[in-house]
Amino acid sequence: MTPARASAGLLLYRRRAGRVEVLLVHPGGPFWAGRDEGAWSIPKGEMDAGEDALACAEREFAEELGSPPQATGAPAALEPVRQRSGKVVHAWAMEGDFDAASVRSNTFRLEWPPKSGRMQEFPEVDRAGWFSLEEERVKMLEGQRPLLDQLARIITPMRAGRPGS
Repeated sequence: MTPARASAGLLLYRRRAGRVEVLLVHPGGPFWAGRDEGAWSIPKGEMDAGEDALACAEREFAEELGSPPQATGAPAALEPVRQRSGKVVHAWAMEGDFDAASVRSNTFRLEWPPKSGRMQEFPEVDRAGWFSLEEERVKMLEGQRPLLDQLARIITPMRAGRPGS
């Protein structure tokens, strides 16, 4: 039996105006170009054989967004989730910040249009954004939504008007 493919990523969150926001990325390339709801993901990528999952998550964040997160807390391991494709996603929640407008993603090559013989280059991530946990449920890939439930359980509930929130 072939082992399931695995990827690793960071679920970066911040506290703004009395609410928690999570950073998501929108995949680049022609397949995802017209899709929004249910298309966004945490920054993540495939793990190499024997690679440390957290090291992979940190590397992939930097590759897909152009720089590491500005972390204000230590990463907290979340339970892995399995996507419809069978891929297992290992993730860590981390409080921090990132300028979503500054995305500088790595690229990939793809024959496009299909069977045209023409190779084109596309960004792995075409944009990033901060969303509330409620917005996330609509934007995020269905298979990754359980990560939001886990995040909600581990972060301290915020009180409006509390200093620093």
